[in-house]
Amino acid sequence: MFDLLITGLQIVFTPSTFLLLVGATILGVIFGAMPGVSASMAVTLALPFVYVMDPIISIAFLVSVYCASITGGGITAILFRIPGTPSSAPTTFDGYPMAQRGEAGKALGFSLVASAVGGLIAAFAMALISPQLADLALEFGPSELFAVAFLGLSVLSCLDSGNLVKTLISGLLGLLLATIGMDPMLGIARLNWGNSTLLGGIEMIPVMIGLFAVTEVLKQTAKPRKIEIDEDSAAKSKTVLPSFAEIWKTRVTMLRSSVLGTVVGILPGAGATIASFLSYAVEKKVSKHPELLGTGVPDGIVASEAANNAATGGSMVPLLSLGIPGGNAAAVMMTALVMQGVQIGPLLVTTQPEYVASVFGSMLVTNIVMVIVAMLVAQVFAKILAIPYSLLGPCIIMLATIGAYATNNNTGDVMLMAVAGVVGYMFVTLGYNSAALVLGLVLGSMCESNFRRAYTLADGNMSAVFAKPITATVMVICVVIILGPVVKSLLKKKKVTKE
Repeated sequence: MFDLLITGLQIVFTPSTFLLLVGATILGVIFGAMPGVSASMAVTLALPFVYVMDPIISIAFLVSVYCASITGGGITAILFRIPGTPSSAPTTFDGYPMAQRGEAGKALGFSLVASAVGGLIAAFAMALISPQLADLALEFGPSELFAVAFLGLSVLSCLDSGNLVKTLISGLLGLLLATIGMDPMLGIARLNWGNSTLLGGIEMIPVMIGLFAVTEVLKQTAKPRKIEIDEDSAAKSKTVLPSFAEIWKTRVTMLRSSVLGTVVGILPGAGATIASFLSYAVEKKVSKHPELLGTGVPDGIVASEAANNAATGGSMVPLLSLGIPGGNAAAVMMTALVMQGVQIGPLLVTTQPEYVASVFGSMLVTNIVMVIVAMLVAQVFAKILAIPYSLLGPCIIMLATIGAYATNNNTGDVMLMAVAGVVGYMFVTLGYNSAALVLGLVLGSMCESNFRRAYTLADGNMSAVFAKPITATVMVICVVIILGPVVKSLLKKKKVTKE
């Protein structure tokens, strides 16, 4: 562990390498804060820079871009309710309401501290128990991955316990949308109504931008309300790091979310988006005051940001230990290394430990440097809040349109964003849950593809799919979570009847 730390710090604190990592952190934060640029897209955009670098330095550079982009996504999520990256969507639930109350600076501070802590915990987990965690990841086949995805879906009952039926309907609609596109097993088109844009499925980024950003602009347009912006607006929006006492209050949430994010990040195909949604839902389930989550409390921001940053470190574990990318961004990094002649696989850790040391060192440096960089970038973005909403609204729509188009350079995604915005506004008006729809869309394809693979491998034996110990345990937890609110409601009615 200490040898790895010393080697990693020797690599990253070489003057030229350190300057490259600072530049990568700046790039990552800016890319992440731009609507529609996912973490994997940020890493892809950074690829041209690494072709002339040493392979050990290039992996450190890409890891820095990856970590910083996840953090940058929280800036616009808090200030404008536009998730810079899909994994920042849960940050909007509490970050944006805090910004609307004039506490944008405080919300940004909690976001940055949680991001740094989550990233650092994941970095140490990666360096300390990478082989053991990789062995754990190998235990997860299709049935186990289905169970984990279903666990994420089961927390739909926790998103809005006061409006359970409409929340579940919203989640089911998200699952239906996830089935649009090419069949994951048979490769045939389904539910695309002859539209070539939908052959690749419903793109998550345009839908998120529409449901969050466009819906908010429509709400402000239909029922305008004056946002409290005065001469001190810039000062109010300036990032304020929380005090030690405030951080201490969220310590349990921060630690739980970091561990959960690391574990989810290790699972191939899961990634930061699932980690942040799952962590937020778990926090709402275990919180002493779940009714406050979603109204603008630091715990909601911490749960999302600690988890999605921890997932970045987790995704490096199977990549470096087994040669299996834990997510899309890790897959791009693996491609870059392979192109430079690096043999990715189980022998990499033992024969060339400097790669692990390089990733470890870059994550340590990035998670500290990005706090300073993000504070400066957030200050620039925050000045936009001083613009009257009659001008700011169209600017947000313009940014949203650019972000949706940049996903695939396809005008169909812009139309998808517009439709999602209208649907999101209808959801808000009718009392349905946009977050539940997004959760269904995010986890739907993972649920379906892994269940069908597990069913095929079991030769159609349904009991064999759920007989594995990990799968059975996780599914029991799912049942408890789903039935919990129902049982609680029945007991409450029974108590009222007795009285």
